Amino acid sequence: MTSTTAPPAIALRAVTKSFGEVHAVRGVDLQVGQGEVVAYLGPNGAGKTTTIDMVLGLSQPSSGSVSVFGMAPREAIDRGLVSAVLQTGGLLPDLTVRETIRYTAALFPAPLAVDEVIERAGIAELADRKVGKCSGGEQQRVRFAMALVSDPELIILDEPTAGMDVAGRRTFWENIRADAGRGRTVVFATHYLDEADAYADRVVLLRKGEIVADGTAAEVRALGTGRTVRATWPGADQSALAGIPHAQSVEVRGEQVLVHTGDSDAVARHLLNHTPARDLEILARGLEDAFVALTGDQAAEPDRVASTPSPTATTASTPGSLR
Repeated sequence: MTSTTAPPAIALRAVTKSFGEVHAVRGVDLQVGQGEVVAYLGPNGAGKTTTIDMVLGLSQPSSGSVSVFGMAPREAIDRGLVSAVLQTGGLLPDLTVRETIRYTAALFPAPLAVDEVIERAGIAELADRKVGKCSGGEQQRVRFAMALVSDPELIILDEPTAGMDVAGRRTFWENIRADAGRGRTVVFATHYLDEADAYADRVVLLRKGEIVADGTAAEVRALGTGRTVRATWPGADQSALAGIPHAQSVEVRGEQVLVHTGDSDAVARHLLNHTPARDLEILARGLEDAFVALTGDQAAEPDRVASTPSPTATTASTPGSLR
């Protein structure tokens, strides 16, 4: 009996990529299901660019296999199934936003309606403005519309909200989530970890070419073990701070002392019983803490969480990078 199960949007199996003596990707296994919104994160040099280049068919793995919707990446791209939104390029400043989207639509055999794309990208009020007069954040939304016009099944986003204000970021992600609700797959890189926390179904952390965490934001946060004990302690001296038991690190911010620890109860008891500290608060660590703990140079290798330059620059066939 033939299975009707849809292939994953992205499947990497034991993928490695080396450049001479440099091992950029080391045995990456990753599946992204259709309709998922996945944050692909890691410090600079972690191997994200190299991995995404292989997904976009811009380079080949040294070993292992890469497939997109069950086919070779270039075949998926040739079928118009993939678009990428990059941080720069792909815009002609003397065209209006509407002209830009119309010109891009003309490159595809069955594009979405230009007005529909403009509305879904949240740039209707910009339609008659020249692209060169748009802010950096507005130009990112124009690039998103250019990527949408081909109606791809997979969109890869590189720092998509760079330059946007808070309201613009929120509107952008509401549009992305609405699109994902229609079954589109989204993979994005961002330096705004709150975006990954709030909008991604999954967070994948890469460190030195290897995936060190893969799960929901809550699961990844849990891997960054420990809590923070915050207290008011005016004039705390270094010797007293050094004597706090089970402290992994201590920060002093004015009258506030923050103790990062794997045993918050012991730290709290010590502060209450042996120091003048007051107003204690125990805080769970956030995604940023987990990111630093899991991807920093001193990070141990944790167990993985179980997974479940022309207008054509926004298409996946155009070279670009995710940092």
